[in-house]
Amino acid sequence: MKVYQLLGDIKIEFHDSHLKYSKESYYRELDLDTATAKVKYSVGDVEFTREHFVSSPDQVIVTRLSASKPGSLSFTVYFDSKMHHDSRVSGQNQIIIEGRCPGSRIRPRLDSIDNPKGIRFSAVFDMQISNGVIQVLDDRKLRVEGSDSAIFLLTASSSFDGPFTMPEDSKKDPTSESLSKMKSVKSFSYADLYARHLDDYQNLFRRVSLQLSKSSKTVLGKSVFYKRQSISSQANLSQKEGDTIPTSARVKSFQTDEDPSFVELLFQYGRYLLISCSRPGSQVANLQGIWNKDVEPAWEYVFRSLFIPQLAINK
Repeated sequence: MKVYQLLGDIKIEFHDSHLKYSKESYYRELDLDTATAKVKYSVGDVEFTREHFVSSPDQVIVTRLSASKPGSLSFTVYFDSKMHHDSRVSGQNQIIIEGRCPGSRIRPRLDSIDNPKGIRFSAVFDMQISNGVIQVLDDRKLRVEGSDSAIFLLTASSSFDGPFTMPEDSKKDPTSESLSKMKSVKSFSYADLYARHLDDYQNLFRRVSLQLSKSSKTVLGKSVFYKRQSISSQANLSQKEGDTIPTSARVKSFQTDEDPSFVELLFQYGRYLLISCSRPGSQVANLQGIWNKDVEPAWEYVFRSLFIPQLAINK
């Protein structure tokens, strides 16, 4: 039995002053209608914003960091992974990551000298900034000082060549594929990438709408918010941003007030997840699937205990 493995994490380190952000200003949003995640918070008189989306047509993860006050954006960015890997800065604004999954279901030791024979992977991280300067640190980190905004692009590939090809027999070059994808992606502006993403995603998401009768609240099921340390769902899109109801409160109230609009939101959230994790030509959605966060996920063993005995009985 095989499971998805983590490619890695993009680590962003801000100045310690960000730890003193205004809790009242903290706002996190997942817009189901646009498949876009956003985080906003204020440090002093500066508002910082992070926006994220993943484009299926261009096979790229896109992040935009910005600050309301010019020259206020400074941070260090680098890549980390639980897999055997190596990362290096390429030029002044790219980081190339190369690694290999373990050949067996044993957690890889980063200090091990063995030679794992698992699937190889590679990713290319590219960063473009508006004003400011970029410095290279230790040949594996990029440091940005005094920028207005920054755009991250991440492309990735693996040597997986179908279920019947052993990892060591694959002739695919994941680094070459990742660089080729990045070259193609960089021909588009941020606005172009976002527009292409929206056109692709909304063509699927907007095929279905659901409105249950007797809804006590006018909720279109398009967004999920986190504000002031509580998750919320957006009310009517014409309402102000602050007119939201914490999801934790909605869960509790559902015991006495079975609000159909909350069911609508959950239904649309499930559709967002399926559209985001499985497309034609990719793997089918399965249990944890690509949402897996562990090198040794527990779900595989649950799958075995639930289904294999039944298969044996049927046989």
